[in-house]
Amino acid sequence: QVQLVESGGGLVQPGGSLRLSCTATASGSILSINTMGWYRQAPGNQRELVATITRRGTRTLADSVKGRFTISRDNAKNTVYLQMNSLKPEDTAVYYCNAGGKLYSLDDFASWGQGTQVTVSS
Repeated sequence: QVQLVESGGGLVQPGGSLRLSCTATASGSILSINTMGWYRQAPGNQRELVATITRRGTRTLADSVKGRFTISRDNAKNTVYLQMNSLKPEDTAVYYCNAGGKLYSLDDFASWGQGTQVTVSS
């Protein structure tokens, strides 16, 4: 059972910045994590991809956040980060972390975090 623990959400004014963090924990049973990423869901909308990063560092960013958001990861810590700059009201949503990989048992896993609220408002 792999758990993803998120932190860093909150209320920020338009133009401000926030940094989200997400750490995968499984009592030492994680062999490797392939892709880690962030998704978001605003009220009344479907969950959408924000950014992903592979173990080797290949990044994918939604067009709506390019130039403003940066995704990075620390493989040694099983942690992914989302640096969000120049935030806009339309970035308001619950942000979910996602990760997939393999356990030492050689079973695959795919997990979601519990979500963290990001609100951009003056």
